[in-house]
Amino acid sequence: MKEIIILASVAVSSIFILGYSIHMLIGGLVSETTEQWIIAGACLIGVVVLTFMGWDIIRRRRRR
Repeated sequence: MKEIIILASVAVSSIFILGYSIHMLIGGLVSETTEQWIIAGACLIGVVVLTFMGWDIIRRRRRR
């Protein structure tokens, strides 16, 4: 159970840092609406990747 809490907190913080780093990279270069769409798209891709990684961890643990 402790591991799940740690992995979930790492996943949430990773998505937050991803969105913030994109904001710092393109903030002011494009319009606010475009920036929000890019951040949302990148965070969505990040969530998909993290979901796949979590699924892979669960699958590997069940094999043991």
